[in-house]
Formats: sequence, C-alpha cells, structure tokens
Amino acid sequence: MIGLTSIVLLGAAAQWLAWRLRIPSILLLLSTGVLAGPVTGFLNPDELLGPLLLPFVSLSVAVILFEGGLNLDLRELRQIGGPFIGLAVIGVLVTWGISGLAANRLLQLDVELAALLGAVLVVTGPTVIGPLLRHLRLGGQVGALLKWEGIVIDPVGAMLGVAVFAFVRARGETDATSVALIELGKTLVAGVLMGLAGASLLYWPMRRYWIPDTLQNPVTLATVFGVFTASNLIQAESGLLAVTLMGLALANQKVVPVRHLIEFKENLTVLLLSNLFIILSARLTVADLQTLDWRSVAFVAVLMLVARPVSVLLATMFSALTWSERAFLCCMAPRGIVAASVISVFALEMVELGFVDAQRMVPVTFLVVFSTVLIYGLGASPIAQRLGLAQPNPQGVLFVGAHAWSRAMAYALHRRGCPVLMVDSDWTSVCSARMAGLPAYHGSILAERTLDEINLSPLGRLLALTSNNEVNSLACLRLREVFGRRGVYQLAFTSAAPEGVEAITADQRGRLLFRKDLTFLRIAELAGALPNVTAVRLTREFDFKAFKSKQVADALPLFVLKENGDVSVFSVDEPPAPQPGDQVLYLVATVPLPGEPESQEAPPRESASGTAES
Repeated sequence: MIGLTSIVLLGAAAQWLAWRLRIPSILLLLSTGVLAGPVTGFLNPDELLGPLLLPFVSLSVAVILFEGGLNLDLRELRQIGGPFIGLAVIGVLVTWGISGLAANRLLQLDVELAALLGAVLVVTGPTVIGPLLRHLRLGGQVGALLKWEGIVIDPVGAMLGVAVFAFVRARGETDATSVALIELGKTLVAGVLMGLAGASLLYWPMRRYWIPDTLQNPVTLATVFGVFTASNLIQAESGLLAVTLMGLALANQKVVPVRHLIEFKENLTVLLLSNLFIILSARLTVADLQTLDWRSVAFVAVLMLVARPVSVLLATMFSALTWSERAFLCCMAPRGIVAASVISVFALEMVELGFVDAQRMVPVTFLVVFSTVLIYGLGASPIAQRLGLAQPNPQGVLFVGAHAWSRAMAYALHRRGCPVLMVDSDWTSVCSARMAGLPAYHGSILAERTLDEINLSPLGRLLALTSNNEVNSLACLRLREVFGRRGVYQLAFTSAAPEGVEAITADQRGRLLFRKDLTFLRIAELAGALPNVTAVRLTREFDFKAFKSKQVADALPLFVLKENGDVSVFSVDEPPAPQPGDQVLYLVATVPLPGEPESQEAPPRESASGTAES
C-alpha cells in the first residue's frame, strides 16, 4: 500500500511542480522515478506489481492512445493530408533507417536489435506534444500536423516493431521477410477491424440511449480495455492501432456527443501518464544507468540533428508548408510513454530469443525520451516565437458578442495594441465591428466550424458578453480547454434561486466579470446609447485608490494594461491591483453605478497627477 500510494503521490506532486515551474512534466516524472528507483531504492515496481506490471502498462497506454484518437478531426486532413502522409510514410522509413544504422554503429547493437530499436523510435510523443501545442497555440498547419503525427505514428511504430520481431524470430527459416510482411499485414487488419468494431459497440447503444449518462464513461473505459486485449490476442501489438482507430471513429461521427468522454479520458490520461513514467523509470537499475556513455549521447544527437531534419525535409519536399513551419517540424520530435513501454516489452522478448544485449535498449530509450523532452520541450516556445509561429504569453481577448458597449471595450484595447477578435451570430453587429476596424467573425461561438476557422494563437482569454447567460456559460465551458479555467470570463446573471444559492455553479461557468450585480442589462443601462471606454495612466500621486474616489464614482474599471503589454481583467474573484505606470481602462457610465452616490463631476481628462485619454 505504501508503494502504490507513493507512486500516485509522487506523480501528482511532479505534475503540479512542473506546472508551477512551467516545464514539461515528463522531465520531473522521469527524474522522480529515477530518484525513487535506482538511486534510493525506495520503489521497485517489479517486486511491487509482479506479473501485473506489463499488463498495467499496456492497458494504460491503450487509454492514452484512445484519448488521442478522440482528439483527431478528419476535417484537418483537408489542409494537412499531403505533408501528413509524407511524414507517416517517408518520414517513418527515413527515421527508421537512420536511427537503426546509428544504433548498430554507435551503440554496437546487433543488426536485429538495432532494427528493432530504430522501428520503435520512429514514434513521437503525443503525451508531450499535446501539452506543448496547447501552450503554444501555433498558427498555420504545423499544430494540426504535429498532433496527427504524434498520435498516428505511435501504432505505426509498434507495428514496425512487430514486423522486425517476427523477422528475427523466423530468421532461421527460408523466407523470413515474407513472415514479417504477413505479420505486419495481420496486425494492420486486426487493428482496423477491432477498432471499428469497438466504435460500433459504443456508437449504437449510445445512439439508442441504452447506456445512461452515468455509465457512459465506465462502459467506454471497459470497451477500450476489451478491444485492446481482444485485438492483441488475435494479433500481438495490434491493440494500439485498434484503440486509436476506435477513438478516431467515435470523434468523427456527428450523431452521438462524445465531448464528455474526451474530458473524462483527458483527466484519466494525466493520472495514468504520471504513474507510468514513475513506474517505468523506477524499473531502471544502477547497472542500466552505467551502460550509458558518450556513444549513447551521440546516438541521441544523431536522432535529433540528423534523422529528424532529414526525414521532415524529404517528407515535406513538395508540400505547401512554409520554410518556418518545416523548420519547426525539424525541431519537434519528442519521444514519450509509448516508446518507453513498447521497448520494455520487446526487450524482454528479445532476451528470451537469446539476445543478451537486448536489455541495453531500455536505458538508451529512456535517455532518448528524457533528452528529447528536455531539449524540444524547453526549446519549443522560443523557436516557435523566433519563427513567427507563436506568441509568448498571448494577451489578446476573444469577445463573444459584438454589441455597442462590447465594441467600445474591444476598440479601446485594439487601439492600444492588444489583439482582439469579436464573434457574433448577429450580422449587423459584426458589420458594425468591422466598420470600426475591429476583427470580427460572423457565426456562433458554439458551432464546430467556428473554432476551426478563427485564429486563436494571439488570444489569451475569453470574455462572454452576450445577453444570454446560458450561451455565455457554454462558451466558457467550450473554450476552457483552450484558455484554461483562469482565462474564461462571463457576465454576472440574475438568479431566480433563493438567496445564497447559485443558479449556475462555478464549475459550469466562467469567472464572473466586474461585479456580481452588473448583469448585461445593467451594464447596457450604464453605458447608454454611446458607450465610452476611457483610459487613465496611474502615477504615484494619482494611484488606484485616488481613481476610485468620488471624483470617478461613475466609472466602471474593465482592464489594466501593464507597461510591458500584459492585460488583466477586473473579475469578481480576483480583481487586479493596478500599480503606478499602469493604464486602467474603464467604462464611463451615463448613470450612477449601483450602490454609489451620484456624482456631478466627470472623470478627469487631464490631471497633474494622472493623465487620461478617451
């Protein structure tokens, strides 16, 4: 019990600390596992889990790849189909060849082991790339391309490993190549058929409402386990392909909603990923770590500096990708949990076939995982910024609702250099926003195509400002996965519930804007027919306390603009504390704010202690 509890606690602590330090979580997970395992001897996963170790790892990987499949949208292939196929075919073969040759020459592994290690290392890490993409929010096609490559190439690498293993096992026969190709074909057929069958097993009962909402997540998880295990029983290592296709098929049908499944699997994946990296890295021994030398470092360098750039350039030679996008692809190929888990299984099987050096593949693979995550993870953001594909700490604002006072807020930010985008289903409001020089999109924020067609890369927060409280809440829930809980805001609403009882709880909505008593109608009343959003720059003599004095009692603070360009939003739960030098953007109310005495004095336009501009 102490061992199992420690794995969960160490994984959660490493994830939280990585979040606080803004570094890839896998770095801390691997380091924690090594410290808990070979360094201190506190954890010994083989003794702790015994024969359940590898089945637990395999089932956990199945859940991770199923969740990855749920995040694949076939519509993205219209734009990235060409370069993706190039990476999935040419890129895989080139990476396999270069990494296998390097393993043979540098690591001095037998040809069979080198080919197997190279086959497994063609995979990239969706569990690493996914968080990086959410953090970077890359523009163009490169984000979708990396996502598809990271998820789809994983089962491809496993299938290549199966083919190599079959070839090695049949190396004494006259036609080992045919045996390997037959095994590869059987793996492909079994994975496709079982994946589609598993999707159907969930689709039809859920469409006919035979599975209640409370059981859909556990039934889905049970089906994933069943499909993965059955597929592997039919053909070894076909389960990874089966669960990936199962998730892909469910995500791209339009009848049964699966968003709640995605949220459940995302949360479960974080837990499983934490445990897996702790367990697998703790399995390493001191003797394993001692086998790593300069040859191992050189092997990693060949993977990163030769194999990846050559494979990307050859695979995208005739594509429409820009050179910046190709350069970023060359600098992004971290390995993750699939490489670590699959090579652990194959190493044991190769040892049984008489390859005594097979166990050396495991520490080398972990070195590849750690090094690629460290270098790619820490370098992704500055490289993307240098290439113009991402913005550091995007400060832009997405406005849902383009009515008069929302346009006034957006214009005040826009003219001060803050990126804004307005989304509204009312064509007249959108036209008014465009006539004012504001970027505006005509459509519903809840429509599937909206997020596909708008560019979110320069935006860092959402303000839901429509008159419909439910639409505001749904918009916040949907965009929460993009901006995080901290970055989604909505207007306060009037509750018909008894005092002290919220009509909509905090987990079903965004953060409340401005003040609890300022609903859409109340702000519209305050703003009047000609809303005016004004800015004042604070000084030591005219600080925020002076700003809030009776002199500007009828002003509603909206945003704080720092001198470095950072934007803060006034919210109910965490109002900002403006400092001297900051600009405060506020709505000039045409009627007194509720609870404030009526003031006959207008907000200052010029002041010796603080300057304001309309």
